[in-house]
Amino acid sequence: MTIAVPPAAVACALAERFAAEASELDRSGAFPHANIAALRAAGFLGLTVPRRLGGGGARLALSAEAVGRIGAGEPATALVRAMTLLHHAVIHRDDSPWPRLVADAVGRDAVTRGTLINALRVEPELGTPARGGLPATIARRDGAGWRITGRKIYATGAPALGYGVVFARTDEAEPRIGKLLVPFDAPGIRIVETWDHLGLRASASHDVVFEDVPVSGDHAVDLRPPEAWRKPDSWQQAWSCTLIAALYDGVARAAQAWFIGFLRARVPGSLGAPLASLPRFHDAVGECERLLAVNARLLAGLAAETDGGRPPPPQDSGFVKLTVTENAIAVVQQAAELCGNAGLSRRNPLERHLRDVLCARIHWPQGDAVRAAAGRAAFGA
Repeated sequence: MTIAVPPAAVACALAERFAAEASELDRSGAFPHANIAALRAAGFLGLTVPRRLGGGGARLALSAEAVGRIGAGEPATALVRAMTLLHHAVIHRDDSPWPRLVADAVGRDAVTRGTLINALRVEPELGTPARGGLPATIARRDGAGWRITGRKIYATGAPALGYGVVFARTDEAEPRIGKLLVPFDAPGIRIVETWDHLGLRASASHDVVFEDVPVSGDHAVDLRPPEAWRKPDSWQQAWSCTLIAALYDGVARAAQAWFIGFLRARVPGSLGAPLASLPRFHDAVGECERLLAVNARLLAGLAAETDGGRPPPPQDSGFVKLTVTENAIAVVQQAAELCGNAGLSRRNPLERHLRDVLCARIHWPQGDAVRAAAGRAAFGA
């Protein structure tokens, strides 16, 4: 069985369908199980699995376009999906440290069952390990396998995950840190429903508790000495930054479309004509179009380099993620400001777009980390 790459029209139709339910998902915070089922049925969850495993073999440009389209409809759904696409883009590379048989099994699961996978890295005390430090989650030897104990927070898509890639440290005399692949049907896993956030409320990024969870030996897919994790991987950084940026660019494009429709429909009695007829709104909408056009160029450029086998240095991918997401935030903020009370009313989608797009600043690499790393490099540190 080989899945066909779904055409753009399918993504657009799904995005419209998801958008119709997005407000209710936002209010309830319920996980979008129906949306994930629709993506699964359309073959979108195996999009980046290699063709030799029956997947779509999609590269970054197509993947980012698909994530952006779904992000415009319902961004929590797009985020859950983006994480699965990212993992399959990385773990099946020839230079991946993952055991080939393990990676192939996960890939086939995505194709045949639409199984979701995501990394579980952040912890209550440590925060994100990208800023350094040893995780508190422990992997201890148990014969030929491992036992994992610890707590992860912000586990996006937790209720629907088939696999978690858990970042942990070993109990060895000289601890290694890294990734262990944990099937979510293993005993000892408990999801604590803690997610109640400003935006992306349907992402169900709950806490996951691991209590002596058994993991087979070959599922310790990437354990290294701590110092070996200091240098980011250019390929993974390019994919991650592009998909995350594309998602929030999609949110901004949805906000821009709504704003234009609002300006066309709103006819104040004092004006006797639509707000869209006023030059100041032409200027405002034009400025947002400029920012979105810059975003499109940046995303296309980063994807093209990566798909061409030349992913840029991690710093450059961070620049693109930061610039695109800040542009997206500026677009939505401008629309909300100019709409006045209508822009902040919960009966309109713009206030939800504003809350969702602000979440872009939380995803790694965060703005201060991008700028500080660039500054150190400029000083030769």
